[in-house]
Amino acid sequence: MTYPRVSLYALMLAAAGIPLYIHLPRFAAVNLGLGLGAIGTILLGIRLIDLVQDPAIGWAIDRWPMAQPLFAALAAGGLAVSFPILFTLGPGSVAALVAVLVLLFSAYSLGMILLYGRSATLARTPTPDALMTLAAYREGGMLGGVILAALAPALFVALGAGGQGYPAFGLFLGALAVLTWAVTRPIWRRMPIPGQGLTLSGLAHAQGLRLLLIAFVNSLPVAITSTLFLFFVEDRLGLVGASGGFLVLFFLSAGLSVPVWARVSQRIGPRASLLIAMPLAILGFVGAAFLAAGNMAGFAAICVASGVALGADMVILPAMFSVALTRAGLNAGAAFGIWSFAGKLGLALAAFTVLPVLERNGFTPGQVNDAGALRALNLSYAVLPCILKLCAIALVLALPKEDMQR
Repeated sequence: MTYPRVSLYALMLAAAGIPLYIHLPRFAAVNLGLGLGAIGTILLGIRLIDLVQDPAIGWAIDRWPMAQPLFAALAAGGLAVSFPILFTLGPGSVAALVAVLVLLFSAYSLGMILLYGRSATLARTPTPDALMTLAAYREGGMLGGVILAALAPALFVALGAGGQGYPAFGLFLGALAVLTWAVTRPIWRRMPIPGQGLTLSGLAHAQGLRLLLIAFVNSLPVAITSTLFLFFVEDRLGLVGASGGFLVLFFLSAGLSVPVWARVSQRIGPRASLLIAMPLAILGFVGAAFLAAGNMAGFAAICVASGVALGADMVILPAMFSVALTRAGLNAGAAFGIWSFAGKLGLALAAFTVLPVLERNGFTPGQVNDAGALRALNLSYAVLPCILKLCAIALVLALPKEDMQR
């Protein structure tokens, strides 16, 4: 039952992460009345806290390996308390918003670093194949949580919930966190596999620094499209009310592709697998740039292609990092603390850069926008990610061909 419980814990974290990265910008703009520039600044400020916090969380997990059950409980408890508060905030609650987001991101970071940093402990054996299998279960749970979180607000609205379904959504996420903690407690009682203390030279020797750079650069295109997804669907394509269905299609495609990518990676190697998936993502970004307003079928096809490409990113890159750390005999908690910060820094930079640019070009969510504002949204959502993805491909090409081969 270890792997299904890993999937459930991952589902809880992903269901919590999607509101923070996809629903939050629109919620803060429409429900709280904040400007896009202010939202981007708040998110970047919280990332500055993570600069210190995430590596410290990883260090603590390595320093006190027998405290895994406590760390898991703290992560779930922080999410259970914070989400009901977040989605009941009203206009003018900027200070309360910042405080709740700090607690939420801290709990989310603790859960993510614990889950990824204990890969060798949770896998049946600390071998590349076993770590890839664990990654498939973990990322399958992540994508299940994403789909759940994408659908939930619309379902609550359909059931008569007010506030665009967000207050009920917050209560649901809090209850999910409590339930998950109760069911998954046995996996955190497993005896942790110890490793050597993390050093910069050790991480570099294990190819960890290269993989961290790839993960950061590769996170930027997804960060931008995640931040702007609701704006692009509802304001650029004019498909109001269809965003939930597109999110489900996107993440369902990613979820179904995860076991396929895991098998492909075990067969031809992770480097070669990434070099198949990454150009597919670029095709999706390019296609979105040329869509006409109202083209539901075209955007659905793009969601499928982009989702399949995302599945490779989610399962292969963390598994490569886990294998590199395990082979080098390094503690993974602190390393995944840095990994977590790199991914979240990408999301914050996306919000901090593209949201103010859209605001300066006159874009206003949920309002009638002129051609210039929509052009800026189109370039930000569909063109800029292509350039960044090409940079990520160049970094993968520079990896040794034998990297993580059996």
